[in-house]
Amino acid sequence: MLLVLAVSTFLSCSPQLGSAPTAAQRQSYHRTGHLEDGKFVNAQPTTVMAGSTFSAFRRMFFEHTPNQNPAAPLPMQRLDSLTITQLPADQVRVTWFGHSASLVEIGGKKVLLDPMLSVKMGPLALVTPKRYNQELAIYPEQLPAIDAVLISHDHYDHLDYQTVLKIKDKVGQFYVPLGVGAHLRAWGVAESRIHEMTWGDSVNLPGLTIVSTPTQHFSGRGLTNRNSTFWSSWVLKTSQHRLFYSGDGGYGPHFKDIGQQYGPFDLALMECGQYDRAWPQIHMQPEQSVQAALDVRARVMQPVHWGAFTEAHHAWNESVERATAAAARQHLPVATPLLGQPVVLGAPLPQQVWWRAPGLSEVQ
Repeated sequence: MLLVLAVSTFLSCSPQLGSAPTAAQRQSYHRTGHLEDGKFVNAQPTTVMAGSTFSAFRRMFFEHTPNQNPAAPLPMQRLDSLTITQLPADQVRVTWFGHSASLVEIGGKKVLLDPMLSVKMGPLALVTPKRYNQELAIYPEQLPAIDAVLISHDHYDHLDYQTVLKIKDKVGQFYVPLGVGAHLRAWGVAESRIHEMTWGDSVNLPGLTIVSTPTQHFSGRGLTNRNSTFWSSWVLKTSQHRLFYSGDGGYGPHFKDIGQQYGPFDLALMECGQYDRAWPQIHMQPEQSVQAALDVRARVMQPVHWGAFTEAHHAWNESVERATAAAARQHLPVATPLLGQPVVLGAPLPQQVWWRAPGLSEVQ
């Protein structure tokens, strides 16, 4: 009991927890139609967990998943602010750093997606998932000036306190789902740089439009603030190119709606990993990720939400194996770069199967 009390007290005092929207802000969010009883909800009725909580915890603590973690650090291409040269405005480059953190250079702008660029996750690193690599393809301090940061939702593996502290003074603007601004304000981000958006909202930067679009997920950073903030996928479009980032979420009809309204997309960064049979409505199986990419009318899919942490009961490389196989059956090109390896639209796609390299998998 004392241990539980100590942990609860620590969490409640930790700045990692962030903050909560004010009463006035919560009242304004009701006008969006996405709140019920003070909590954000999905467009369709959604449960976070299928089956019993007991079964989920039993699997978590007592079931062994073969090859759940790589046996060695993953290969990467190291970067810094000097190697990220300025692109012409008519070119697009996407650099994935592991999990969902990616730098998108489009329309002459640098846009950072869900920058979880810390080795340790959350306020209790002893119990949270361990990062596969103790070194990163790039560190927050090495990033160049960033025009915009997009956050999909406030979970620790997407909104990282330490990263925000290190980049907040080099970021022009933060575009976030409703309520997430409270965390940023608590961490010292200037109010003038925070823009909360809901589905259908858009912002026009010189040469680039950013649109908040639906996803099917949930939120929360503590024991008592489940769904107090919203979640989003994102569209980035110029006069020449369109990109889609799915954020986290389950499969649903919203993907076809996004494809019809905003597609086709030159590239879709799709959640593909950290799924479980207990979470069918809030995370996609790899084959669903491929179908979602087809639904949004993507010309190329790039799997993200893998390659950094183990957060579910499947082999660390199972998601990319299943996704590439499903995409091949559907004749959908897939980009599979190393951590830190750029994907340049119009250039040959990186498609090496590096996750099968000798030494990365456990000996069975």
